[in-house]
Amino acid sequence: MAGQQRRRTLQDLASAAGLSLAATSYALRGKRGSPATIRRVRELADELGYTVDPIARALASGRTGAVGVSGSLRDLWQQELSVMLTRELRRHGRNATIADADADPGRERLIVEQFAAQRVDGALVSPVDPSAAYWQMLGPEVAVVSIGDALTTRPGSGSVLFDNAYGVTTALEHLARLGHRRIGLLCPALPSTPGRPAQLLAEEIAAKLGVGLVAVAAPAATTDAIDVAAGLITGAERPSAVFCLSDSLAFAVYRAARHAGVRIPGDLSVIGYDDHQLAVLVDPGLTTLAWDEDAIVEAAVNQLTGLLDGPVPSPPPFRPDLVVRGSTSPPSA
Repeated sequence: MAGQQRRRTLQDLASAAGLSLAATSYALRGKRGSPATIRRVRELADELGYTVDPIARALASGRTGAVGVSGSLRDLWQQELSVMLTRELRRHGRNATIADADADPGRERLIVEQFAAQRVDGALVSPVDPSAAYWQMLGPEVAVVSIGDALTTRPGSGSVLFDNAYGVTTALEHLARLGHRRIGLLCPALPSTPGRPAQLLAEEIAAKLGVGLVAVAAPAATTDAIDVAAGLITGAERPSAVFCLSDSLAFAVYRAARHAGVRIPGDLSVIGYDDHQLAVLVDPGLTTLAWDEDAIVEAAVNQLTGLLDGPVPSPPPFRPDLVVRGSTSPPSA
């Protein structure tokens, strides 16, 4: 068609960079070359509008360049993490397909089947059920990295793990030091979802601290969790504080508290578990556990690209930092 700009080729990029085709290809994928060369080639690719031809790549390497990304996207933090993962994959010349497991093991199984049928090169997953047998449907030729929990049934998978023992201990100790002795635990899980490691850890740690813990499961989405949160904070033996295993659930507690006339933190202290960007916008600001998201994303993508060439070690677990804002205080008399 007249006036239509032609597709930029690898030769166009190599000519602009003053490099051979092979050197340009390696630099674009971060395989070889100095950091300055890799950065310059990728910047030129962006300027020229160069994108990898997936058909040419598949014919040349036997790979599609496609990576599946799976998480429960109604959880605000996982939604943000999925976007960050796709951006980092794009920097590495890979195309991402995002799928929403919606905290449902049945839906997650369908996603795994879909990834296998699409012959993805790899998958970055925040698993709903890390112990499920369906992860084995992704053959050994597929590089799989789980984020948050290890896939116990699929040997050879990479993992970027969270130090939940440290995070949960830090949150419960903070509330215990303030004087709270009856704490609600709001867990992002449907009834059909297996017990999450963080939830089990919370029960053990609370017992060691001499704190009573009331664990309640809730849907991952903020709007769906409001009724569950309301039942927890307005019951006959309501807790003086609630520890939420995601910021999405903490925001549900805020909404339920406002409707019930429960003051935060005067009547109820609240702690989240993500430091989502909205945590500083709610009133009062949400006390929560913050993860180094940039480092998590970089570690996950680097491990995935490494697994495509052979086994690579997993990084040490990531530890969150407690960010104290206005949502926690000593319990009222």
